Amino acid sequence: MKRREFLLGTAAGAVTTLIARAPLLAQPGAMLFDFQRSNGPLIIDEVELIQLEGHHVVDIGIEQQYQVKGEYVYDDIRPPEYIEHPGQMQNVPVRSSYVRLRTKAGLDGLFGPIDGDAPAVVRRDFRRFLLGRDALAQETLWDEMYRWAPFGRNGAQCMAISSIDNALWDLRGKYYGVPVYQLLGGPGRQTVEAYASNLQYSIQPEGMRKQALTNKQDGYTMQKWFIPYGPGSGTEGMKKNIEMVRILRETLGDDDEIMFDAFNGWTLSYALEWAQRVQQYRPRWIEEIVTTDKLHAFVTFLQTTKIPVATGEHFYGRWEAEKFLEASAISVLQCDPDWCGGISELVKIGTLASVYEIPVVPHGHGVHAALHTIFSQSPANFPFAEYLLAPPKMPTFYYFEKHPPAPVKAHFPLPIGAGFNIELDQAKIEKQTVVTGEVTAAG
Repeated sequence: MKRREFLLGTAAGAVTTLIARAPLLAQPGAMLFDFQRSNGPLIIDEVELIQLEGHHVVDIGIEQQYQVKGEYVYDDIRPPEYIEHPGQMQNVPVRSSYVRLRTKAGLDGLFGPIDGDAPAVVRRDFRRFLLGRDALAQETLWDEMYRWAPFGRNGAQCMAISSIDNALWDLRGKYYGVPVYQLLGGPGRQTVEAYASNLQYSIQPEGMRKQALTNKQDGYTMQKWFIPYGPGSGTEGMKKNIEMVRILRETLGDDDEIMFDAFNGWTLSYALEWAQRVQQYRPRWIEEIVTTDKLHAFVTFLQTTKIPVATGEHFYGRWEAEKFLEASAISVLQCDPDWCGGISELVKIGTLASVYEIPVVPHGHGVHAALHTIFSQSPANFPFAEYLLAPPKMPTFYYFEKHPPAPVKAHFPLPIGAGFNIELDQAKIEKQTVVTGEVTAAG
């Protein structure tokens, strides 16, 4: 759905456009009222989408290295070899969407940024399950939304449920005046170690060595790199993939962990050949060798090689995770609480994984929900976090937030503040659009 259609294609929807610095997005602390905690239900009064726009200066000539994708088996789709051309500074647009749950008592739950088509689905499909309901009845609300979804319970549907669930956790945290991890039973530790996820950094030898050493100097003992070549790039691409592993191991030494991501872009036979040729360099894991509908490929890979396999960022709900756990098809589970059904579902997935002694390292494209979950759970079950360095993305992913989560010497400190403590920076918001009211099916 196009943004214009979403904003203008609804006869019943009410759209309010605000200029930056408008007071709608109050600070979390300003929304806490002691009397609410003893006054019964917390009734949801409205479900809003907040769309933020601004600009960010970036060099578009560097740090745009692609990663392998399944469609790159086709010559006319596969991109040419990536070469950096620094010095192309541009003022590029930044856009983010957040979901906000308003209550009759004046307390709000806020979560984002939320991805893809999920913002439209939140209001079109699930708003009616929330209006007039008790925000504290979170399990009931989740179950009703999940059972309703008639056209599949994955993709945008599950991502929308995730954003609502996470906004409800933020609301509950503010209601009780505590961080989300405390509602979940934490904290179990004061810091959480992160691994450096090097999306979009150049994999040219000198650039890769330099970035890997920079990460090491910043305190990271674990690094993940994204492999750019797959079956469509032939034997030459395979040689470059193997050379990439060798260079990183020689650069970082024997004690640091190196992981790799194939982003569903390989075949089983390609993955097995790669594994056989790089086992000597001891990768901590290889991620997403093929799409997760090919369960047999993961089973065969683990039965054939000594390299652990990770996947799960595109699992939607505990049922998909359970299939892999039952089949002994996975070494590390990577479900994303922004996509898999929210924190409520990630905790259930973690419980399932603990039965099989499989660690959960949530996919880290966003950090708020994953981090609070990790802080609340056993280090044996949720051992560490992913931090996506991704130069073109991460400076803008939380661009509109005053206090974006970030590790210090490769460790996240314990979050502070009620809920997720998301506070938006009005100084960076050039335009703010709040979408309210009913949305028709055409919207």
